[in-house]
Amino acid sequence: MKKLLATLFALFLLNPATVFAEEEPLPQEQAFPMTASATDANTIIAEWKVADTYYLYHNKFSFRTNTAGITLGTPVIPSGKIKKDPYFGNVETLRGTVRIEIPITRNNNDISNMTLITSSQGCADMGLCYPPFEQTVQIKLINASATSAGTNIDPLQAITELGNNMGLEEEEEFLDPDKAFMLSTKNGDNQSLIAHWMIADKYYMYRDKFKVKLKNAPEGISIGKFEMPEGETKQDEYFGEIKVYHNAITIQIPIIGDLKGKTAEIELVYQGCAEAGLCYPPTFKTVTYDPANEVTSTVASASTTPTTTQSMSTEGMQDDEVLGHLFRAEHLPTILLALLGFGLLLAFTACMYPMIPIVSSIIIGHGEKVTATKGFMLSLIYVLSMALTFGVIGAIFGYTGEASNIAAQMQKPWVLILFSSLFVILALSMFGFYNIQIPSALQSRLNEISNRQKGGSLIGVAVMGVLSALIIGPCGGPVLIATIAGAAASNDPVLGFLYMFTLAMGMGAPLLVVGAGGGKILPHAGTWMDNVKAAAGVLLLGLAIIFLERVLSSTIYMIMWATLFMVSAIYMGAFAAIAEGSSGWRKLFKGLGLVAFVYGVIILLGGLTGARNFNDPLHGSSLTSNAPGMMMMNTSSNNGTQPAYVEFAKGKKSVVKGGLTFIKVKTVADFKRELKTANAAGNTVMLDFYADWCTYCKQFDDYVFSDQEVQQSLSNTVLIQADITLQDNEDKELLKYVKVITAPAILFYKTDGIEVRKQRVLGLMKASEFLNRVNKSFN
Repeated sequence: MKKLLATLFALFLLNPATVFAEEEPLPQEQAFPMTASATDANTIIAEWKVADTYYLYHNKFSFRTNTAGITLGTPVIPSGKIKKDPYFGNVETLRGTVRIEIPITRNNNDISNMTLITSSQGCADMGLCYPPFEQTVQIKLINASATSAGTNIDPLQAITELGNNMGLEEEEEFLDPDKAFMLSTKNGDNQSLIAHWMIADKYYMYRDKFKVKLKNAPEGISIGKFEMPEGETKQDEYFGEIKVYHNAITIQIPIIGDLKGKTAEIELVYQGCAEAGLCYPPTFKTVTYDPANEVTSTVASASTTPTTTQSMSTEGMQDDEVLGHLFRAEHLPTILLALLGFGLLLAFTACMYPMIPIVSSIIIGHGEKVTATKGFMLSLIYVLSMALTFGVIGAIFGYTGEASNIAAQMQKPWVLILFSSLFVILALSMFGFYNIQIPSALQSRLNEISNRQKGGSLIGVAVMGVLSALIIGPCGGPVLIATIAGAAASNDPVLGFLYMFTLAMGMGAPLLVVGAGGGKILPHAGTWMDNVKAAAGVLLLGLAIIFLERVLSSTIYMIMWATLFMVSAIYMGAFAAIAEGSSGWRKLFKGLGLVAFVYGVIILLGGLTGARNFNDPLHGSSLTSNAPGMMMMNTSSNNGTQPAYVEFAKGKKSVVKGGLTFIKVKTVADFKRELKTANAAGNTVMLDFYADWCTYCKQFDDYVFSDQEVQQSLSNTVLIQADITLQDNEDKELLKYVKVITAPAILFYKTDGIEVRKQRVLGLMKASEFLNRVNKSFN
């Protein structure tokens, strides 16, 4: 974290021109790539694309050929700019694109090819100068008769060059972070490590993201104070002024203590962005410093997943994208306030509602003893336990620097069944079948807290908070993922704890109100408390069913919901006669029971006919016109042919989701094969990551993929789905390959196989928003 590091490290600047005079950050063929071609029968052109922060000497060019019958004339070299060179004084230099015309004379017009050998010399701005460098290229010559007929121009090349000149060139793939921020290291004077980064054109690095850690070294060795260059000021519309580096950055890191001929491993952490909008999370490099060697070696490297966000504005961003922007700014108060706010928003999402009956059941379990203060304290213990669990997970991510899918592991079937069983046991205790008590030995020690806690002891309340955090936590979706990524990127367990703890406190804040209100409104006497406890038991059974959704088939899942509604309706007296003189409450319960029974019947019918959402029991049912099966009948294109996602899935392992047919892939090789096949046929590709434990994935199936406009927009797209439910090594390799953390994630690839990164879908969105992303990706 920049503020912590700022108090630990002072600054020391070393001139990069003197440090790297002997280094070779870029090989000459990469610093000065050259091509050549013929423009007419008597002229050839040699062209260099000089890398940024490099230059060529005007007077160091020479040309020759070993092709018999070809004579080279005097080359026409463009004018350059005068530079004061530390070795040669005032010299003329050339940068960027350098085009040199060379006249040629042929003794025989039948010569159709020639070899051109060029010699040139250049330097890097940091002070590194290369020796003269020869490059050889084969040139296809233009026939003299063809030139006179005016047929020497390649129409395709001319159109391509025109498009490039107009700024219509294809969108470039973002560089790998190791290429965007090329690191090289060497030993410095007085036992120090000199680290130098070559920054690619149109990329920059954050000044306050550089961190240096000693990973493995003899006892008594430490990192000394080091200084960094001032950097350039970059104006961020959201966070104001920030300091960045362009082109190159060099730092000298003192190593304090006597190594006694041994080595030390030093970890370098840094982060940067592309001007086009891609910001990379921190990259980690472990360098071995050996005082006996001139050049150090990089023994390990790792980088976290790049996140596509706009670095200059948060307008139009999703929640997870805004959080990513906040984490990059590293302004702690702003981050914590934002996390608290996002936590409050998450508290009102559908999958967080089960928290309310848990808290209510805990309070109700304390019966008549509950006061407003006690209700608040019980809910506070529950919320704090949940937040502490989140905080511990965040600290683990902050310490390891890797989001290791712990939450996903908690979604394994046996875990869900175990905890679902726990909720059933609690529900049955609410129905009065038995009372849950802590062991007598422990109960005697906690007697001053409660003699007989039907809803569990305070320790039991805390345990419920921990379990709820582990199981319901993934409902945080993209916001939770972004927070975990921020914790991992911080590389600081304290910050990781704060990030996740604050998010969880925001999620739990409304539960404190429920707890305090629950205690306040509960009567101090009355037999109707048994009915309220029974209702809380029903809610706990509903919670158990929700968790089993990820294990059961949709039909069984809907039947269980229908059974719960209908049996509860019977207990509410839906079909019992109303005795003369019955109270208004009795009539109200009978009416509500009848409504619940009818709703249960609708759920049953929906579940038996294809629906799988008890909140919307007829969506996806064959009884309605919105059923996926019926939509499939209308997915042909205007010319009667089937959509690409249907044609390409024939004869392959596939799955139908919401009316769309996805080709199933498992490995990186599978994905590459299907992408190549689709692109070869001129089709775009959509890659969807799915998991059985991913509730948002199922909502995509039901409400996004089933939308007719979405299906029409994807008619020329081959759909690929990777099921990462198992989270095995193959799943992790594929996630790593495309730089995705977990499901849900949807990626779009153009016909050239390049992903449209800015349109990635991470987390749930409405069909209209998804359609907009599809159109931006493929139109």
